Amino acid sequence: MDLVIRNASVVDGTGAPSYRADVGITDGRIAEIRREGDGPRPGAARSLDADGLVLSPGFIDMHAHSDLALLRDPDHSAKAAQGVTLEVLGQDGLSYAPADDRTLSEVRRSIAGWNGDGSDIDFDWRTVGGYLDRLDRNFGGQGIAVNAAYLVPQGTVRMLAVGWDDRPATDAELERMKELVAQGMAEGAVGMSSGLTYTPGMYAKDAELTELCRVVAEHDGYYCPHHRSYGAGALQAYEEMVQLTRDAGCALHLAHATMNFGVNKGKAPDLLALLDDALATGADISLDTYPYTPGCTTLVAMLPSWSSEGGPESILTRLADGATSERIRHHLEVLGSDGCHGVPIEWDTIEISGVGSPDLSGYVGRTVAESARLRGEEPWVTARRLLTEDRLGTTILQHVGHEENVQQIMRHRVHTGGSDGILQGDKPHPRAYGTFPQYLGRYVRELGVLSLEECVAHLTSRPAARLRLPDRGLVREGYRADLVLFDPATVAAGSTFEKPRTLPVGIPHVLIDGRFVIEDGSRTSVLAGRAVRGGGRAAKG
Repeated sequence: MDLVIRNASVVDGTGAPSYRADVGITDGRIAEIRREGDGPRPGAARSLDADGLVLSPGFIDMHAHSDLALLRDPDHSAKAAQGVTLEVLGQDGLSYAPADDRTLSEVRRSIAGWNGDGSDIDFDWRTVGGYLDRLDRNFGGQGIAVNAAYLVPQGTVRMLAVGWDDRPATDAELERMKELVAQGMAEGAVGMSSGLTYTPGMYAKDAELTELCRVVAEHDGYYCPHHRSYGAGALQAYEEMVQLTRDAGCALHLAHATMNFGVNKGKAPDLLALLDDALATGADISLDTYPYTPGCTTLVAMLPSWSSEGGPESILTRLADGATSERIRHHLEVLGSDGCHGVPIEWDTIEISGVGSPDLSGYVGRTVAESARLRGEEPWVTARRLLTEDRLGTTILQHVGHEENVQQIMRHRVHTGGSDGILQGDKPHPRAYGTFPQYLGRYVRELGVLSLEECVAHLTSRPAARLRLPDRGLVREGYRADLVLFDPATVAAGSTFEKPRTLPVGIPHVLIDGRFVIEDGSRTSVLAGRAVRGGGRAAKG
């Protein structure tokens, strides 16, 4: 064999108790698992003594925003050092394929706060298949740091077929959207995402979304909505997605399934009861969460949807007009903007985490309310200035979560892990660098919210099953050797809100296809990641 990992405590991803074994790897796959005492130990060209370490499947990040980071950064330790061996991209209904020249320019501006403006990227693709192929041939054909799957972004599809108008799609436009989704699925997407508090995806009515979900279901994919509200009306928004996908016959995966804002304190049991009722009657549902209370998004996302109609330039024009700007403020602060989930915005919960313009770096790390006080002005004046001068590129942390809700949701039997990690900004959310060791360190070892075996199943086999991957997510003979070795006594997130780009501790080794991506705690030069196409189809070649 190429490698034998000896004396490991194997937590295999099924949720079953751990066992001690030697695990042999050949040609990127697990060739033999020999439990302690079960006969002769396998030999190999190289061996690694894993005494005291847990060997688990590689972690699957079900909600990642590394769409451009994987193309620009061969190191990508933000995820590799956490033990992430596969990320799911194309989230929240906005990404870079399918597109034409117009929509590519628009979407780059729309999500510059998530991924940067892309000025350092050669956008030499226009289709989902082209993007996946680009991942495979990146860095001179070597590939990418970790594996990646892709969701067709419904907002981008609507941008391409309808534009930025807040209106129902015509029959011809709906057919065009269905064709685009079908093409993306055929080219390797694993499902479709939506951002139903982001424009222009939020302009789609349920009937339109149902038709698109039927196409996704025909290709054995799943629908992953960032639904219409995580604040006021959150339960109704969850129920809407459950009913919509049941009508379409489509699997449902609820993105960053939180219950946030004061109106939802203590209401996680209501969400879980809704899901249990649907599961009991045959619904196919899963969800992901990150193990933190604050959220993270862009400042422009807080605005009411009517102010975003027409796209980024239209937003800036409205902000420049005094009367229209005052109307936006009234919606935000008094009525409760749909961009802020129907809850009147509390500026002391909105912390600036990143800016596109270096001239605005002094705002980073402060709330909008604090910056306004320092400037002697009202919060909306400060926010408006940021939006305008930063050309809508400002990212924020939104401190509106509840720890008891976080813990109750992560215990659910259909829960998986997703970082929702935005890597841009001077002070990104620590979840980008810490989600998976945070689960293992804080919520397993320190708080005992989950057992180690149960938590590993949440982070490995459950997401692999949702992605329909037949040979990932378990430590099992014949499966791909995407593996993590960690110390259960010390594993922890190093990232904090003060130092968010600190790497984790207690994860000395990470392998993808049997190759060391992290070895002895350091990033190697190996680029073993590839595009993972729908249905488990491997990359071309």
